Amino acid sequence: MADKKSEHNAPVLVIGLGRFGAAVAEQLVKQGREVLAIERNADLVQKWAASLTHVVEADATNIDALRQLGAQEFSSAVVGVGTSIESSVLITVNLVDLGIEHLWVKAITPSHGKILTRIGANHVIYPEADAGVRAAHLVGGRMLDFIEFDDGFAIVKMYPPKETQGFTLAESQVRSKYGVTIVGVKSPGEDFTYAQPHTKVTRRDVLIVSGHVDLLERFASRP
Repeated sequence: MADKKSEHNAPVLVIGLGRFGAAVAEQLVKQGREVLAIERNADLVQKWAASLTHVVEADATNIDALRQLGAQEFSSAVVGVGTSIESSVLITVNLVDLGIEHLWVKAITPSHGKILTRIGANHVIYPEADAGVRAAHLVGGRMLDFIEFDDGFAIVKMYPPKETQGFTLAESQVRSKYGVTIVGVKSPGEDFTYAQPHTKVTRRDVLIVSGHVDLLERFASRP
């Protein structure tokens, strides 16, 4: 496999081809990354063999099996095992012991995530919880997409409130009124453009807005 130092396009190790692991592996391949997927379920190995770079049937809780597959040569790994917390923890310990620097590990519960962090997983992911939070923000109707970062900061894609329609961003004064920033505007049939003070918003546009979550919710709730 490639040198560990080639971080941006180095191969990625993916363990577990359930819904989460398979989705990650498939997307990595679409991005041109080489993937070694390890799965102990023979049916899933057969299902993904033609789509991914390399798919191997093996038990990743066995560190010797990982060594034989060259897992120690990878700089990044994703652990998508979620049905068994014990297996998830054992696999993560093995990868830490093999010296893999960047570990993204799926967690089922906060306590599971805490254990993973303490044993060396530097990226703990809660896909079900994250999807639930995102869906809750979208239910209101105006938001089309929602991505939350640390410290309550988020970026949303949304329809424009009526008070912004027909006005330039300088005229509507969204930032001073609501504490959020419109960073992009997309008109029908056109690409997204960076928002400028002279950018005029129409009712058919879509906005990209950044700011604190509670302020974004307030702005998105405007009629």
